[in-house]
Amino acid sequence: MILSIIIGLAAGFVAVIIKNSVHFIRSFLHNWTNTDQQYYLYLAFPMIGVLLVILFIKYFIKQPVRHGIPNVLYRISKSNGRIKAHNMYSSIITSALTVGFGGSVGLEGPTVATSASIGSNIGRLFHMNYKQIILLLGCACSAAMAAIFKAPIAAIVFSLEVIMLDLTMASLIPLLLASASAVLTSYFFLGQDVLYPFDVEGTFQMANLPYYISLGIIAGLFSSYFTRIYVYIEKLFSKIKGDYKKLITGGLILGVLIFFIPSLYGEGYETINSCLSGDYSYLFNNSLFYSYKDSLIVAIILLFSLVLFKVVATSVTFGSGGVGGIFAPTLFIGSNLGLLTALVFKQIGFNNISTNNFALMGMAGMLAGVLHAPLTGIFLIAEITGGYQLFIPLMITATFSYATVKIFETNSVYTIQLARRKELITHDKDKAILSLLKIDKLIETNFNTIEIDKTLGDLVKVISKSQRNIFPVIDENDIFMGVVFVNDIRNIIFKPELYDSTYVRDMMFMPTGIVHPEDSMEDIAQKFHFTGNFNLPVIKDGKYLGFVSRAKVFSAYRRMLKHFSED
Repeated sequence: MILSIIIGLAAGFVAVIIKNSVHFIRSFLHNWTNTDQQYYLYLAFPMIGVLLVILFIKYFIKQPVRHGIPNVLYRISKSNGRIKAHNMYSSIITSALTVGFGGSVGLEGPTVATSASIGSNIGRLFHMNYKQIILLLGCACSAAMAAIFKAPIAAIVFSLEVIMLDLTMASLIPLLLASASAVLTSYFFLGQDVLYPFDVEGTFQMANLPYYISLGIIAGLFSSYFTRIYVYIEKLFSKIKGDYKKLITGGLILGVLIFFIPSLYGEGYETINSCLSGDYSYLFNNSLFYSYKDSLIVAIILLFSLVLFKVVATSVTFGSGGVGGIFAPTLFIGSNLGLLTALVFKQIGFNNISTNNFALMGMAGMLAGVLHAPLTGIFLIAEITGGYQLFIPLMITATFSYATVKIFETNSVYTIQLARRKELITHDKDKAILSLLKIDKLIETNFNTIEIDKTLGDLVKVISKSQRNIFPVIDENDIFMGVVFVNDIRNIIFKPELYDSTYVRDMMFMPTGIVHPEDSMEDIAQKFHFTGNFNLPVIKDGKYLGFVSRAKVFSAYRRMLKHFSED
């Protein structure tokens, strides 16, 4: 409990530092440039910011800085929740440079990653076990979200739904303490105002139900588009060799996008606030299309372009080497999508809907779809805007968005790449427990070996001293050649006349389901399932090490499951 409060305070400070760092960089750039050249320099600023990030990582950190929340999920899945110490500051610097110079990403992911690193390293400092470190990571993630959004309840829901932290009575109190500590820290430095001020227009009406359902389905479809474009662009940039080639390619694409759609510059905090007030003048400000500012049709076209190209701008920022999060871009797209949908409905003739309310519900719909986190979308949007009167519409939109996107996408944008690489276990408790079992602790070595050139008589002598019915066959260099199964030779084992004329090589066979020391326990479990064998040989570089038995794996699994199920 004490550590959860410390982590909450630390996460609060991280949120304040990142936010103020970005504000400082933006103010410096704004004051440094004059009015005549400002717009054109803003086209180049994102590339400059990413260049600084690349240089910082290459010459100072000398280690990759993974993206926020996927990095936390990866570390839980593959390194027992242990996050390298440099993540306690590297994400702050790199994300501040990326976003401060106009990169089209958010700050939430880096805040979560930094806080999680603090939680992980505090756990290591106090020599805590895996279960305790994962709880501290959950506290850190909740605290980070609570601090940056001033939404303590939604932050806990986020940890349960996105990080997939098990909710037990032992974890609930630390989560609450961490979240409360973080939000109080944020209040102290940033004030108690909600992040996105919002005035509710009207209340829930049954007649508007079809509109909310339609918005949810549209948000679900755009969430699938978001995920696929994000993954596709990431794959394209992975094929480009060299950091500077990626920087130039991404910088040019981002510059062109910002030139035609200036609203794509930065994380889009001001744009979201404009959407929530029903004001779409930002589409035309500093734009080539300013002369069309009174045309609703042009506004609809620009909104549609903005929604389509925001994910491209975000993905290109990441691909070129920038560091940030996708939470803010998701909120950005959601608010603009909601406003776009409302304007289209009004253009068709449905005038009894509120553009403000639709912008709000669009945010919840996109969070539910992109993150596969409907509860987070509902509670977060209600908390950060004060829009609790629209709780039912938020629930309807988020639910239909989530149901729609699940038709097309099995995994969220956070987990899709990890799942494809089989590095995701946080969303499957069975895999999580299996991953904690280490094969080197389960190898049994009390199997008597027999050399391939020995006779049946030699084998009988070995059998008489053994308590096993399987005998691994090796050559003079301990290379594994196969096994002899006693049941297969029962018909000749009591025929002494065959002892000198029958050789081991004639009785052995190569079993299916060979296990290697680097195999994951999930792979081993699958080999047990598909082969039906009760024992599998463990081989390294061709040499026999021992056997792993189904019974021993199951017993170890049950012990681990019991440990994790205790409050």
